[in-house]
Amino acid sequence: MTTADRNAELVRRREAARQPYDPAAARRQRERGKLTARERVDALLDRGSFVELDALARHRCHHFGMDTKRPYGDGVVTGYGTVDGRQVCVFAQDFTVFGGSLGEVYGEKIIKVMDLALRTGVPIIGLNDSGGARIQEGVVSLAYYAELVRRHVAASGVIPQISLMTGPCAGGAVYAPAITDIVVMVDGISHMFVTGPEVLRAVTGRRVNHDELGGAHTHNTVSGNAHHLADDEKAAFDYVRTLLGHLPSNNMTDPPEYAPAPPAIAAADLDTIIPDDGSRPYDMTQVIRGVLDDGELLEVHALFAPNIICGLGRVEGRSVGVVANQPMHLAGALDIDASEKAARFIRFCDAFNVPVLTLVDVPGFLPSTEQERGGIIRRGAKLIYAYAEATVPMVTVVTRKAYGGGYGVMGSKHLGTDVTFAWPTGQIAVMGSDSAVSVLHRKAPAEERERLRAEYEETLCNPYVAADRGYVDAVILPSETRDQVARALRALRDKRVDRVPRKHGNIPL
Repeated sequence: MTTADRNAELVRRREAARQPYDPAAARRQRERGKLTARERVDALLDRGSFVELDALARHRCHHFGMDTKRPYGDGVVTGYGTVDGRQVCVFAQDFTVFGGSLGEVYGEKIIKVMDLALRTGVPIIGLNDSGGARIQEGVVSLAYYAELVRRHVAASGVIPQISLMTGPCAGGAVYAPAITDIVVMVDGISHMFVTGPEVLRAVTGRRVNHDELGGAHTHNTVSGNAHHLADDEKAAFDYVRTLLGHLPSNNMTDPPEYAPAPPAIAAADLDTIIPDDGSRPYDMTQVIRGVLDDGELLEVHALFAPNIICGLGRVEGRSVGVVANQPMHLAGALDIDASEKAARFIRFCDAFNVPVLTLVDVPGFLPSTEQERGGIIRRGAKLIYAYAEATVPMVTVVTRKAYGGGYGVMGSKHLGTDVTFAWPTGQIAVMGSDSAVSVLHRKAPAEERERLRAEYEETLCNPYVAADRGYVDAVILPSETRDQVARALRALRDKRVDRVPRKHGNIPL
């Protein structure tokens, strides 16, 4: 064979690897409104930046006629490329090859690109679309699920890990994306469950469809297993690209900086945002729009536990994580879901050097028998732990209520927040005036209660008692918030924290 023949043979094999192994399966994929694995990689990464690895790898299985079906790539596309010019590693499961099922070579390919991401300190993005373990390869398939999880754990907090659910993910396969930092699901085509509808029906007799059990809406609104619901695959890729723009490549670097931009709401408008009636709600997103560059917030868990807002934005061009009570839902009270949502987000920000801005309007923890029995003590403690553990710059602004345990938990000075501000409307106290009067003066006549409430608010339920004791660094006008937050973050830019050496803490999981 001549050199020209050898070169031609390589070209032929490369072309064979790029072509769909089963054109009919690729056609069915598109008929379902889904892109193929290669199309997804091309849509996610910068044009022409993708470098494929192991394109010519093939499985080694000889059972059940598999020796006559050995497609190049073995059902997963792996490699590296760029997103907005920044390096990332990626793997895309190919449902058109053996249903995207995981086998030995398939697993080896993903492990190889994950190891590359960890060695080079770049994000890893997984495009998940798989029917599960490859039955023909037996226990080898199961072994590689555990190997993948081990890699995800090793990379946790070191490089950003993002899972895009672009199809089914069932059984043991679901635990790998669950360990990653952000899970994005696509409406209508994404499903995740440990036990599928068929098995559930056989065991329990209950009939439930794929969407009800593990669809994108279920995991975004009920379980909280997903962090974002995308309308389609393009929207999912757009979300991931925007997300990466807020994050560093790894835990040893800082997020990228952008040109500063003014907020979306004029500073003076914040002076009138709090209603005179303390029982009336207001939309905390308006406060956020008055603080962040362009008023833009990339929400995380937007549809889950809406009584607390978590998301990424920028102040003066620098990334910041926002945690804010939302008075429009449950009066901004903390419950199990809100506590876990915020705790996870704070730890995510802390892992990747993103400062945390907390906006507080919290009446406390939600009083409920279901909450107590559901473990609000243990699960609410996760939020306290996350704040106390964080070493990134932390700035807190109390806009209105900061009552009882809610005050202490929501990024208070006592938990380690660096700079704390309060608006003149701040009410930092053990409880609100109505509750306090009911406890302290339960026998007082109705005509006396208004005077007693006013007395309580003047003496205890305001921002000045906390400021007097140094629990609040400054009481500021709402219109000064953007400027004061920006100055504080600037001052904290080189913050360093020394901790006692330890293996790891024991967060109340």
